[in-house]
Amino acid sequence: MRLMEWLARRPRLGDFLALGAGAVLPLAFAPVEWRVLSILSPALLFLLWLGATPRRAFWRGYLFGLGQFGVGVSWVYNSIHLFGNAVAPLAGLFTALFVAFLALYPAVTGGLLARFGRRFRLSMPAMLAVLPFGWVLYEWVRGWLFTGFPWLLLGHPQVDTWLGGYVPTLGTYGASLAVALVATALAGLVVLAGRARWLALGSAAILVMGGMLLSSVQWTRPAGDVLTVSIVQPSIAQEDKWRREQFQPTLDVYEKLTRAHFGRDLIVWPESAIPATFGQVAEDYLLPLAADARAHGTALVTGIFVRDPTDGTYYNSLVALDGGIDVYDKRHLVPFGEYTPLRGLLGWIDRYVVIPMSDLGRGTGRPLLSVNGYPVGASICYEDAFGEEVIEALPEAAYLINVSNDAWFGDSLAPWQHLELARVRSLETGRWMVRATNTGVSAVIDARGRIAAISPQFELHVLNAEIQPYVGVTPYARWGNWPVAGMAILVFVLLAGMRWRR
Repeated sequence: MRLMEWLARRPRLGDFLALGAGAVLPLAFAPVEWRVLSILSPALLFLLWLGATPRRAFWRGYLFGLGQFGVGVSWVYNSIHLFGNAVAPLAGLFTALFVAFLALYPAVTGGLLARFGRRFRLSMPAMLAVLPFGWVLYEWVRGWLFTGFPWLLLGHPQVDTWLGGYVPTLGTYGASLAVALVATALAGLVVLAGRARWLALGSAAILVMGGMLLSSVQWTRPAGDVLTVSIVQPSIAQEDKWRREQFQPTLDVYEKLTRAHFGRDLIVWPESAIPATFGQVAEDYLLPLAADARAHGTALVTGIFVRDPTDGTYYNSLVALDGGIDVYDKRHLVPFGEYTPLRGLLGWIDRYVVIPMSDLGRGTGRPLLSVNGYPVGASICYEDAFGEEVIEALPEAAYLINVSNDAWFGDSLAPWQHLELARVRSLETGRWMVRATNTGVSAVIDARGRIAAISPQFELHVLNAEIQPYVGVTPYARWGNWPVAGMAILVFVLLAGMRWRR
């Protein structure tokens, strides 16, 4: 408690510590992977929230968010400036506004938690019990509000830790709750005394041991023969992709690399591999190539734009060519990258940020394709950030395919953060994933979220590996996010009800 009193007399130091705690949190994620920071960073923020006024807790949450997202999603600038053709000052302004908006989430969380604690006169131990549930509610809301941005969640780094067992059981938000509970226990070691301190330490130990025990459970099992797969990574620079003179060389590269790997069970091309629509290249290029591949026992799957001839709508799609044509249209579009929300108010942005194929239609079907006689869970780019959407392909899906064009992010943290998200999805579902990208990082991920094969970044490369189809359902794939979100909501409802009864 002396530390808390010392910090209370130095509020500006506490504010600075909140900013620093947020700034170091992205180091817990790929590619740095200092996993322990996913616990230490929120633990420090929780300490700074305890005893703070609602206004000060809001401010410290905001500073934490500025640090977290200012470092963790700085790659947005690359996408807007280098590839969206926006001038540097405007790209910097858009990035700053995006970070400032995201920082409101932890700010509002801190302010509301402090107000809740004061309104219901919660003791220090009671506030320690409440904080983790408030945190997981904040992450959950950020995952769906305004189409959602579930990036840099505390559960993501746990794919490699002792708490990873909570991922297939309760999903990413369940793992986030476990991390937040451990972080709160660490905070309790500082502010509590006597038996309460030992209780906090014991709670942390139980949570860690629980994660270790759950990690040993095999929720899904292999089914069927091992499949051979080749991932074509052409490494075509984003600034060259849509140039007219690059069109034929692009076709030649894909055809050459694909024919060299006929005989594999599956060949996968990345998102929007061909800078044209399916209808423009189907008859003279894709269908003959797929027929030759099928004659060698090979299925071809590619990301490509598809135009609906009835209404002219364009879709970002994944097409499986395996004796027939099976199509999945992307359902979760990227705001401003693939469509403009509130176009009547925000359409002016199109004059300053120029992105090809940025007015797309939204798919409506289930994320399933038929490949090699197996149902396959399909996702395109950003969709693999949403665990609740990926599990819609289960229990049918035998494995997962994700295609992306991470060239949009340049040489930044984003491609590695995105790969980490894919690893979490494999662990959540208990399925292997084939992940094909334009410039990297392409990878094959096993059903435990471990990388089985990986490509070099920014190199033309064909990644050859084997995958194992699986059957079975993890608890998370069965129940989704509602058990964790419902439990967090119930905690606050019960506390409020108990206080009102008194």
